[in-house]
Amino acid sequence: MPKLIKNGKIIEDQSPEVLDLEQWLQANDRATRAVMLEPGETLAPLLEHIDDIPLVLVNFPTFMDGRGFSYGRELRERGYRGELRAVGHFMRDQLTYLSRCGFDAFQFEDEQELEEALASLADFSEYYQASVDQPEPLFRRRA
Repeated sequence: MPKLIKNGKIIEDQSPEVLDLEQWLQANDRATRAVMLEPGETLAPLLEHIDDIPLVLVNFPTFMDGRGFSYGRELRERGYRGELRAVGHFMRDQLTYLSRCGFDAFQFEDEQELEEALASLADFSEYYQASVDQPEPLFRRRA
């Protein structure tokens, strides 16, 4: 079984069946299946079923494509509480930013990077900016 980082631990992947957005929208049993979002797809159809999605995978076709960061942030801000997983070509240097946008799972192309990637989630102890995971900026948290 493939491995990934989820909630700060390395685990074996036990995902439900993963469908692309069109397949997922046509499925009758959506609550038992995951959906894969590709860059350029709209989130609007998912928002109607946000409480019924166990897992959303966001594909990063290249590490330079940042649209997935926006997908994660928007899903979390709209109330999505399920697993939000980054898959594809992203770098471990991006994990902190991905987690700040709401991603709680990371599936790397190369599993040999998992230990170093997991350690990189603790690279920063404080953040100045507000984000999905910490809505108040530092200057407000200090008051």
